[in-house]
Amino acid sequence: MPMEHRVHVLKLDHRPERDKRVTTHAALVSRAFGASKFLVSGVCDSNIRDNIIEVNERWGGTMDFECVTNPLSYCRKWREQGGQIIHLTMYGLHIDDVIDEIRSNPSSKLVIIGGPKVDPVYYKVADYNVAVGNQPHSEIAALAIFLDRLFKGRELYLEFSGGTVKIIPTARGKKVERKGQS
Repeated sequence: MPMEHRVHVLKLDHRPERDKRVTTHAALVSRAFGASKFLVSGVCDSNIRDNIIEVNERWGGTMDFECVTNPLSYCRKWREQGGQIIHLTMYGLHIDDVIDEIRSNPSSKLVIIGGPKVDPVYYKVADYNVAVGNQPHSEIAALAIFLDRLFKGRELYLEFSGGTVKIIPTARGKKVERKGQS
């Protein structure tokens, strides 16, 4: 099922010693919930890239990965090319108040998720500062909820081409189909 928006996710200020699992999980959520590219600023961590490649090879799909040395410049270029920028933050407007407007714009979306302390310039460069709630929470949860609302739940039915394994839904236990087996 094709998604109507091209979505890239930018994780600001990755710190491998502290953020390895968080950034990896953000990348996995991005992929599973319909994003086509995951970008990291801060330290360029080849382990994140390798994890994405491995997941694509094993489970299918083609999500790309890129290290961004100047995320603000990347955002400005995104805008110059007609893209829309959405910054997920607990300080933003409630998602229910802006999601229809965001979804109705056919432009490609750059979704920014924060690092340890987001520079105030990202609040200004964003077209929308969006909150899934105004309490402290995980950027991974915010990302999943935002993408689910953006795609109206259709991303949960994505079929990824390629790959060597596929989960077969069952009421009990685990069933995995391996390529070339039934």
